[in-house]
Amino acid sequence: MMDNIISQDFDKIKSTVKPEAFAGKKVLVTGGAGFIGSWLCDVLLGFGSEVTVVDDLSTGRMKNIDHLMGTSKFKLIKSDVCRFKTEDKFEVILHMAGHASPDEYQQHPIETLQTSALGTENMAELARKNDALLLFASTSEVYGDAEIVPTPESYWGKVNPIGPRSCYDEGKRFAEALLMAYGKQYGLNVRVPRIFNSYGPRLREDGLYGRAMSRFILQAQTNQPITIYGDGKQTRSFCYITDTVTGLMLLVQSREAKGEVVNVGNSQEKTILELATKIKELTKFKSSVTFHPLPKDDPKRRCPDTNKLEKLVGWKPNVSFEWGLNRTVEWFSQKKPSTVTA
Repeated sequence: MMDNIISQDFDKIKSTVKPEAFAGKKVLVTGGAGFIGSWLCDVLLGFGSEVTVVDDLSTGRMKNIDHLMGTSKFKLIKSDVCRFKTEDKFEVILHMAGHASPDEYQQHPIETLQTSALGTENMAELARKNDALLLFASTSEVYGDAEIVPTPESYWGKVNPIGPRSCYDEGKRFAEALLMAYGKQYGLNVRVPRIFNSYGPRLREDGLYGRAMSRFILQAQTNQPITIYGDGKQTRSFCYITDTVTGLMLLVQSREAKGEVVNVGNSQEKTILELATKIKELTKFKSSVTFHPLPKDDPKRRCPDTNKLEKLVGWKPNVSFEWGLNRTVEWFSQKKPSTVTA
C-alpha cells in the first residue's frame, strides 16, 4: 500500500535522518507488516538497506507491504517470532512484533506474553550471535495509570500485574528487564523506545476500544455514532507516524543511545472527547457521540516527557495534532469506508 500521502510523508523522514547510516545494512524487522513496522521497512529500503520481515500476519496486513513484494532487497518470512530460526546474518534487528491494541491483546493474552518474553529472548539471542544492534518497541503502557504526568523514563509505573491489560503491560516490562540484562551480561547493543500513541496512514480501523482515532474517523464517515468509553476526559498524546519513525531511526543511528530506554511520543495532551469533536469538524459529518463504560485499568492520563530523547538525538516531534489529524482524515477519506461495529 503506497499512495501520494504516504510517499510525501516518507520524503519528510528522509530529510531528517541520514541515509548513509543505513545504506547496505542487513536489517531484520519483526512485525514488519504492521503499522509502524511497515513504515520502517519503506524508509529502510529507501535508504538502501536489505530488509527481511518476520511476521505471522496475525495483526499485520499484507496490503501494508504488498508494494514491496518482488523488490530485490526485500524478503518476507511468515513465521511466529517466538519460533523463528535463521542462519542469515543481520546488523540491525528492529523487534516491532506484538498485539498493540487492547482489544487484540486481551483476546490473545498468552500469545501477547509469549511475543514479549519468548520472542524478545529469541531476538536477543540472534542479536548476540550476530553482534547486531537490537531496538525493541516497548510502550507507554509500561507506566500503567501514571501518577506523574508528563511521565519521564525514571518513573517506575503503576501497573496491575494481574489485571486485564497485564499481558501487554507486564510482558513489555519483562522484555525491557531482559534486554537490560543482556546488555549488562553480554554487552548487547540495545535501545528501548517506549512508544506513545502513534497514528497516521495504515493505522488499522477495527476494534471496539483500541485505535480510537481511526475508529472515530470511520464511524463519522459512515454516519455511525462515535463511541467514547468513559466520560471522554481521559487523555492521550497522539504522535504522527512520521515523527515516531524519525525518532526510532535516530535512536538506531545514535551511538549515545546504546543501553537507553527512551520515550518516543508527542507531549501535546488531548482528551478523547476533544479528539472526537475535532474529527466531527474535519469530516463534516453529523454523527452523534455515545458514551459507554470505561474498561478496567484504563489510564486516566498519558503524556510523555521527551526531554531525554531530545538531548540524545536532537529530536522532538514537529507535526502538530491538527495537521496530523487532518492528514489522517484525508488518507482515510480516499479509502472505501467500512462499517465499524460499536
